Amino acid sequence: MRSTRLIALALGAVCLLVAPLAWSQGGNVEQQIKKLTDQLIAAELKADTNSYGKLLADDYTGIYSNGRLVTKAQDTEDLKSGALKYESIDLREIKIRAYGDTAVAVSLVSTKGTYNGKSINADYRVTRVWVKRKGSWVSVAFQATRVVPPSQ
Repeated sequence: MRSTRLIALALGAVCLLVAPLAWSQGGNVEQQIKKLTDQLIAAELKADTNSYGKLLADDYTGIYSNGRLVTKAQDTEDLKSGALKYESIDLREIKIRAYGDTAVAVSLVSTKGTYNGKSINADYRVTRVWVKRKGSWVSVAFQATRVVPPSQ
C-alpha cells in the first residue's frame, strides 16, 4: 500500500516536472500556428521567398481575393518577381482550431500593397489550413475574401 502511494507520488512529481519543459519546447497547436503565421507575414513583407516557401506544402493551393487560383510555385513567384508587394500586413484577429494534425486559422487582415501594380489596400477575411507533416506544420491551403463595408 505504502509503495503504491510512493510510486503514484513519484509519477505525479515527474509529470509536474516534465510538463513545463514539454510546453516550452512545443507549446500548444494554437501557439505554434500563431508563430508560423507571424513568420509567414514577415516573409511576405520582406519578399523572402526562401522562408516563405518553407512554410508552404508542395501541394499548396491558394485563392486570392480576385478568385485567382495559385500553386506554391506561382504564389512564391508573385513575391519573387515583385508582382505582389506588401507595405504592411496587419493581423487584427485570429482564431485557430486544431483537429489532430490539421489546424484551421481564420483571421481578419488589413493589407497595404500592390498586385500587378493595382492597390490591394483593404481588409480581408483569410482562411489558412495547416497540416503537420513529418513533424512540421506547413500551409496546404489559403483563401482571402475582401471585406466590404456595410452600405449605409
